[in-house]
Amino acid sequence: MASHEESYRAGEVKGRTEEKTAGAMGAVRDKAEAARDKTYETAQGAKDKTQEGKDLSGSYAGAAKQKASETTEAAKAKAAKAAEQVKSMAQGTTETVKRTFGMAGDDLDRDDPTLYKDDPPRHT
Repeated sequence: MASHEESYRAGEVKGRTEEKTAGAMGAVRDKAEAARDKTYETAQGAKDKTQEGKDLSGSYAGAAKQKASETTEAAKAKAAKAAEQVKSMAQGTTETVKRTFGMAGDDLDRDDPTLYKDDPPRHT
């Protein structure tokens, strides 16, 4: 059983980890919002230019709409990738903290022959 001091430190580490995760998620959220705003501005600019150019050429409207759509999709993909990276980092940090304080548990099936090939199976 962990001592009071170890439990206290584990709680502190968990708190810091949660705080860092929340900060990172906030940063990702801010970036996603900035990307969304930029996409909106780009789309609005494209819409305005499309309206101006509509009188000159019918094909320009299609190109501007396509560009706005591509920009939106690129921003969504970038935000999703950033969110996934933050999630992965947070999970890794959590697992590291758990292993450090011996709180990870034995989630693996040690009798699975594909895991720990050199270790004999444990019998309880």
